[in-house]
Amino acid sequence: MHTEIATLLPSLSTSDAETMNLPTEELVESSNSQVQAVVKAAGEDLRQLLRQRDEIAKQIRTMKQTIVGVARLFGDDWLSQELRELVGRKGTPRQTGLTKSCRTVLMEANRPLGAHEVCEQVRRRIPLVFANHRSPAASVTTVLNRLVEYGEAIAVRDENGRRAWQSCTQGRAKASSDC
Repeated sequence: MHTEIATLLPSLSTSDAETMNLPTEELVESSNSQVQAVVKAAGEDLRQLLRQRDEIAKQIRTMKQTIVGVARLFGDDWLSQELRELVGRKGTPRQTGLTKSCRTVLMEANRPLGAHEVCEQVRRRIPLVFANHRSPAASVTTVLNRLVEYGEAIAVRDENGRRAWQSCTQGRAKASSDC
C-alpha cells in the first residue's frame, strides 16, 4: 500500500484540526483533497493487486494443468491426497497408469501372458508403478479382469492350465471371435 495513504490518514484527525483552529470551510476543503488523494492511491493499489491476481491465477492454472498431465501419463497414485484435492481430483486415485501399461503389454505380446509376466513387463516400463501396492500380482489380475469386462482382452488357459490373458487386438482367430 502507498505510504502516501498512511501519511494522509493521520492528518484527517479532528483533534489536529481543532488545535490548529482552522475555519470549518478550510477544514472541509483540506479534508476533501486529502480524501481524494487517499481514494486515488487506494484505487491505484487495487488495480495493481488485481493485475497481480490475474497473473497468479494464470500461473496456478498452468501448474494444475502440468500436474494433471503428469497424473494422466503416470497415474494418480503419484499424487498425494492433498495434491489431488488442490488440482480437483478428489476421488481415490485411479490406476490409469497401471491399466494403460497392462493394456499395452497385452497388445504387444505375441502370446497369452500370466499375471506375473504382465507384472514384470509393467515393472520394466514404469519401475515405481507398484510402489503403493501390497500385492502387485493381485492389482494386475484385477486390471486384467477389468480389461476382459471392457472387451479389450480375453482370459484363456496357458499350456500349463494356468490363467493367462491376451489382447483382443492381437489378430488371433480365437481372440477376435471372443471379443
